[in-house]
Amino acid sequence: MPSKPRLILILGLLTAIGPFSIDMYLPAFSDIAQHLNTTVAHVTLSLSSFFIGISVGQFLYGPLLDRFGRKKPVYIGLAVYLIASLLCVFASSADQLIALRFVQALGGCAGMVASRAMVRDLFAVEENAKIFSLLMLVVAVSPIIAPTLGGYITAAFGWHYVFAALALLSVIILVGVYTILPHSREPDPTVSLKPLAILRGFRNVLVVPQFYTYAFTGALASAGLYAYIAGSPYVFMELFGVSEKGYGWIFAFVAAGLITASQINSRMLKYFTSQQIIRVSLGSQAIIGIFLVAGTYFHILGLYGTIFTMFLYLSCQGFTFPNSSALSMAPFSKNAGTASALMGTIQMGIGATSSALVSYLSNHTAIPMTGMMAGCVLAGLTVLLIGGRIIRYKAKPEDIKDETVEMISTS
Repeated sequence: MPSKPRLILILGLLTAIGPFSIDMYLPAFSDIAQHLNTTVAHVTLSLSSFFIGISVGQFLYGPLLDRFGRKKPVYIGLAVYLIASLLCVFASSADQLIALRFVQALGGCAGMVASRAMVRDLFAVEENAKIFSLLMLVVAVSPIIAPTLGGYITAAFGWHYVFAALALLSVIILVGVYTILPHSREPDPTVSLKPLAILRGFRNVLVVPQFYTYAFTGALASAGLYAYIAGSPYVFMELFGVSEKGYGWIFAFVAAGLITASQINSRMLKYFTSQQIIRVSLGSQAIIGIFLVAGTYFHILGLYGTIFTMFLYLSCQGFTFPNSSALSMAPFSKNAGTASALMGTIQMGIGATSSALVSYLSNHTAIPMTGMMAGCVLAGLTVLLIGGRIIRYKAKPEDIKDETVEMISTS
């Protein structure tokens, strides 16, 4: 088996293909709108279509990963992503770009589902939260590199070449999957691909209290991040007049909070449980979200105050994501692909709704973005508090495996 650092690197790249696809073209929104004779709000719908594609695609890949093993579906997905990326280079209208981004997402999400499932395959359950924190180190680099690189590519060559760069990235990842990634799970012909059997498999995962509590908690918290991604190009470049390159650096600075927090989280797991950490991080994020909305409404933050507050808000995500992911996946081993797919579908479905609402509610202020960011984390905190009670008092013993209890009680 490859060394742990190499495994984490390739699994992180598989997960990062989604963030790279989202973040790299954000600085090009104005350029895309100008060249395609449309508005930035219309271009933003290509972001929403990408979220929808990831949500739908993850739902489909889960059973395929359990039936055919992890690597074959990844090969197919990356091939679809590569073709769609190349077609995006030649898109001649916003509607074409919106449709192609949907197809691009259908391909790219294969790696995202497989990487989470393989964490559950390759590492002991008590290590999962730490591994997800390390994966987040790789993933969190993408919001630092991607928009900055995208801004320079757009300024030097035009927005079309951003998608050419994404196509090249998919080739690099494909080579890494072939040469480094082990076959962590053999094909299982007993996994049925009939619609009713697939739905039954998802239902069996969804009814586990620990899964739905932490899956929806993590998804709602992440939806605040997607609201930021959808709204920040307009807020910073249109309202505050920041340049494309400047926006890339702002995005990089804010994303640095994710990296720092995820690594602090890995160390904190030596002293606190995932459950304890996620409660504190969500509570803190909710307070920051409320302050962000109030500061925006009363015009007391300004450019630098907005950047710093968003830095604090998104730093909390570095604690929430790895722990909610680990706690969601802990009860599952045999059907980890299905659990990973359902978790991703929930996350991206809520994220797509959040990003679309930011665009739909656009009123030429930052309120739609900041309001959605605060609302999402408050909803996530509510789900966590209610779900925690259900896990403690109402869950059936057979629904909570010994390893699940271990994830809750010890790091």
